[in-house]
Amino acid sequence: MAKNKITAKGGLSASRVRADEALHLMNTYKRPPIVFTRGRGCRVYDSTGREYLDFLSGIAVNALGHAHPRLVRTIRREAGRAIHTSNLFHNPFQGALAKKLAKWSGLDRVFFTNSGTEAIDGALKLARAYANAKASSGGSGNSSATSAKKTRILALENSFHGRTFGAVSITYPAKYREPFAPLVPGAEFVKFNDVADLERKFDESVCAIVVETIQGEGGIFPVSGEFWQRARELATQHNAALIADEIQCGLGRTGRYFAYQALGPLPDVVAVAKPLAGGLPLGAFVANEKFAAAFSPGMHGTTFGGGPLVCAAALEFLTVVEEDNLLANIRERGAELRAGIEKLADKFDFIREVRGEGLMLGVDLSVDGAPFIAEALKSGLIMNCTHEHILRLLPAFIIKRRDVVEFLAKFEAVLARTAKSLEKSRSKTQNTETHAQPMTVAAAR
Repeated sequence: MAKNKITAKGGLSASRVRADEALHLMNTYKRPPIVFTRGRGCRVYDSTGREYLDFLSGIAVNALGHAHPRLVRTIRREAGRAIHTSNLFHNPFQGALAKKLAKWSGLDRVFFTNSGTEAIDGALKLARAYANAKASSGGSGNSSATSAKKTRILALENSFHGRTFGAVSITYPAKYREPFAPLVPGAEFVKFNDVADLERKFDESVCAIVVETIQGEGGIFPVSGEFWQRARELATQHNAALIADEIQCGLGRTGRYFAYQALGPLPDVVAVAKPLAGGLPLGAFVANEKFAAAFSPGMHGTTFGGGPLVCAAALEFLTVVEEDNLLANIRERGAELRAGIEKLADKFDFIREVRGEGLMLGVDLSVDGAPFIAEALKSGLIMNCTHEHILRLLPAFIIKRRDVVEFLAKFEAVLARTAKSLEKSRSKTQNTETHAQPMTVAAAR
């Protein structure tokens, strides 16, 4: 028992935590040897008490930062009332939360899930259910034989939609799909922002096209207005669902309620999750009446999705965003952050591009990003790297100007130290050459 003694910081010792994980967790994550024990605002603290500036927010989850007082009060209150009651009965918060999501999205009806990947799976099921219902009724304008084959799902190259069989089937990188093949049949990928390729692949056999309005895991790539508009037209023409995956870029992250609101026409369905319940597991897909009507009692369900505790927390999150005018803060801090990084790109020419909107930014490098992430962590700065060379920033909606200033100072130091270290390492491996190239790799741009 002594070796499992609870420490003064409120948990098992860091060494015990790591030892237990090494013995008993499946080998799915590569983690640095740090155990975070608490957080407040935009800061988190490890088991030694060291402070870190968090510009990842649990991968876009902790949108109100850590231990936000209004969320804490709500969670404490509802935990003392009813954590779970099941979807066999009404609870006080589902309806109010669904109403607010419908208002924010411009759509009509909501189904609550536990995660983003489940929201995507549910949206795909809804699209298939709609197509099958039309085929059975003969209401699609085609013969039943033709309509019965309306099962294809289009997604985009470079996409990431989740880990369940349905979601991973429309996730583009082979490393996510191939270990689990064969996957759900009928998925096909369209070249990103390529309208001609979209038109070639979209026909009457398509029941849905799924679009990340801003690709997150793929490296912060926004879909173009032209592509979105054509996807909307083709979905309408072929009576298919246009599904927006806004699990990472939605619910305020860009400085708007939803990223698609800058592109014009509405989708038929939108999937959300990450920040929705302020850190508790909750996702949802929201649909217009046309597609939502394809579900009837018993066709889809969940044990935990939409319980009273998580819905109360989500309702509080959305209310805080509204009452504290956080969309304006996201736009202002996001503009400051991007401008600061673009100035650094003039100094460090291994920064190829800065992409994104609001508080969803990607810093595209011409070199491996992993050393920069490691150096940032040593410097008390949390961010992450996707696609091996894109540094991803997803800070909380509550960040202040001083947090941006602090980040930029630390980030510049991280860039300088890492560049110097990489140059030194490179020089060692090229010490037999008389004309070694500098690390700045401007030619690669």
